[in-house]
Amino acid sequence: MIRAATFADIPVIHAMIRELAEYEKVPDEARADESQLAEALFGERPAAFAHIAEDRGLPVGFALWFLNFSTWRGVHGIYLEDLYVRPEARGGGHGKALLTELARICVERGYERLEWSVLNWNKPSIDFYEALGARAQGEWTVYRLTDRALTALGTRA
Repeated sequence: MIRAATFADIPVIHAMIRELAEYEKVPDEARADESQLAEALFGERPAAFAHIAEDRGLPVGFALWFLNFSTWRGVHGIYLEDLYVRPEARGGGHGKALLTELARICVERGYERLEWSVLNWNKPSIDFYEALGARAQGEWTVYRLTDRALTALGTRA
């Protein structure tokens, strides 16, 4: 079962974000706390949205996403920030169900893109995404400014 996350899901979303960071071999990068997640998902101006995958009433996965905008298409799209299914629940269709729900939202709202990033070494996920019809955007390279570089650029006069 896939459902929209509620405020009560904040602790389990936080726990699964930590699990995802461990899986991706960067546990120190996951610094968000529960209060930050609560504000982002359920504050006065939500910046992100989340869905929970459940199996027999227990949360086994989540998708956290936000809206982006295509200047070329002239409409919003969904950017999937995190998709995670706990190891013991993998292969049960939960990841596909989460992506299907996000695709449904896109179709329902007239959004023309559902996008996300995947680590180059994560072959099981790449194979899964490609089996659904997703295609890598090989001509694009993701860039990111964080920490000292972001501060240095953002404080230039």
